Amino acid sequence: MKKSDFYFELPEELIAQTPLERRDASRLLHLDKETGEIEHRHFYELPEYLRPGDCLVLNDTRVLPARLLGCRRSGGSVELVLLRDLGEGRWECLSRPGRKTKPGTELSFGDDELTATVEAVAEGGNRIVQFHYEGIFLEVLERLGKMPLPPYIKAELQDSERYQTVYSRELGSAAAPTAGLHFTPELLKQISDMGVRVCYVTLHVGLGTFRPVKEEEIEDHEMHSEFCVIPPETAEIVNETKREGGRVIAVGTTSCRTLESFAEENGELKPGSRWTDIFIYPGYRFKCIDALITNFHLPESTLIMLVSALAGREHILHAYEVAVQEGYRFFSFGDSMLIL
Repeated sequence: MKKSDFYFELPEELIAQTPLERRDASRLLHLDKETGEIEHRHFYELPEYLRPGDCLVLNDTRVLPARLLGCRRSGGSVELVLLRDLGEGRWECLSRPGRKTKPGTELSFGDDELTATVEAVAEGGNRIVQFHYEGIFLEVLERLGKMPLPPYIKAELQDSERYQTVYSRELGSAAAPTAGLHFTPELLKQISDMGVRVCYVTLHVGLGTFRPVKEEEIEDHEMHSEFCVIPPETAEIVNETKREGGRVIAVGTTSCRTLESFAEENGELKPGSRWTDIFIYPGYRFKCIDALITNFHLPESTLIMLVSALAGREHILHAYEVAVQEGYRFFSFGDSMLIL
């Protein structure tokens, strides 16, 4: 299949720049994956589509304040975005300006509370950076770091917690699992009280999730790797749900990719942890999930390819066309879609 098969026209004004005041007040487009039928609802009405015995799987990763603004010892400003922890204070980072951060460059952040040395240039142009600090690195990062918002969000975020899910707990993402931003504690309790089992996986989202597909033949695209975990209790709940005829509903493409990475051919889920670079596009046979809650994605992105694998490319592109006509808000702070 070709990248251009997943193109659609998206007016720039539909890209949501700020979150709604109330998380669950976002709109919800329900797409019947079999018929293509569409319903327009609100996210707080999600329980109407769920039933006792279903299982909701959420990604409990928490976004690192991974954007560091500082200076070079030789003069001039620098920005780093932490991408991957390599251990012992070494990180793979995105750096700006790249041409000014050659190996050997010394950096300073927060009046030398945190200093760093650029060690090497990694594949793709990222930098391998050795940090120097006293105390606990994540505590230093909490004081000095800023939230690494996606490149299409230009507005300043007033409350950094609005780029975290209410159930986030495992620190390590460079971006939020945004399908989960619509949930409130009250809505999760309502869902649980009605007999829907709620469980968690962890996938630490990398900035590679925003990397465009450059190859015209999508099969030639190389996916980025992300670290993910399935706890034993989650595997047990998902397996029991499937045995008893319930539906497994993934919240977000990150939860979906995690579940599908760990599922056996017969759909059984094994607990564990690993790096995954699974690329799901039309023709993929889903082994674990039955439904997906997700936001609206970029044209020609790996994420629109994933949802097209679940509901069919024609149904998805029609739903996106309707969403544009109806003025749905797109991307991280945008509205939601239920594919069921």
